[in-house]
Amino acid sequence: MVTLKFLGATDCVTGSRFLLKNAEAQVLIDCGLFQGPKELRLRNWSPFLPLVPGLEHVILTHAHLDHTGYFPRLVSEGFQGEVSATPTTVDLCGLLWPDSGHLQEEDARYANKQGFSKHKPALPLYTEVEAVEALSFLKAVPYHKVERLSPRLSFLLLPAGHILGSSFVRVMVEEASSSFSVLFSGDLGRYDQPITPDPTAIEEAEYLLVESTYGDRLHGEADPH
Repeated sequence: MVTLKFLGATDCVTGSRFLLKNAEAQVLIDCGLFQGPKELRLRNWSPFLPLVPGLEHVILTHAHLDHTGYFPRLVSEGFQGEVSATPTTVDLCGLLWPDSGHLQEEDARYANKQGFSKHKPALPLYTEVEAVEALSFLKAVPYHKVERLSPRLSFLLLPAGHILGSSFVRVMVEEASSSFSVLFSGDLGRYDQPITPDPTAIEEAEYLLVESTYGDRLHGEADPH
């Protein structure tokens, strides 16, 4: 039996986390940081690993912090598995995660200096050093290459056109009576843009989870830049 849980990005557009599980393994698609109002940011401080005991696999759709920025905290909680992403996403995380840790340390120092935090002392969610250490868990996986997570669970990454390195994640599930795929879109880009490739034309998927931030409107002809 395969189950899917939504562990973030509900009632908001940050903190993307989807947990897919079968009898052999469980995989977390994206490991995002909650951002924005305080009531959202407080969710980052709730222990996450107790919700997913034994988690060994994380797959990232792209490098933006609302999809990846919680991972250093996950490592500090004791995660010992592997996180997969495209080579470009791996490179971008090498820039974004340490910078995120540095900014959180700066925020904590400022809060302590000004004395406006109820916590004594105010602490960063994770430090720059912890973010750098988390980078060692990253595994670069090229587009279109099937990677096996367990005997009946595998995945591949497809260009999504959002930012450099962004990807759809197609998870293939092999059951005793049938096989099917679950497609996670991540954030989607536009067609005919400089630098980034067009989103992949997806011809089929038994199950589709698609981002819908702008799902009720048309972009029109305005220049997105």
